[in-house]
Amino acid sequence: MLVVTRKQDESILISDDIEITVLEITRDKVKIGVNAPKEIKIIRSELKETQTTNEQSAHVSNIGIDALLKSHNQEDK
Repeated sequence: MLVVTRKQDESILISDDIEITVLEITRDKVKIGVNAPKEIKIIRSELKETQTTNEQSAHVSNIGIDALLKSHNQEDK
């Protein structure tokens, strides 16, 4: 992990096309801005964790649905 110190209105660059700027510093928060191409997906880390959990739940649900359908089809025979 790279650790850098920045003041308000200072930036860091990632590659040639992503710029992260410190917009505001308050007592317990830092507001940052991310300037990047539209095709680059940017989400907050807590949303990624929720997305992963949702995907895992959907996968488990699909397995359960497949098992239920298989059981139901066997009962019909």
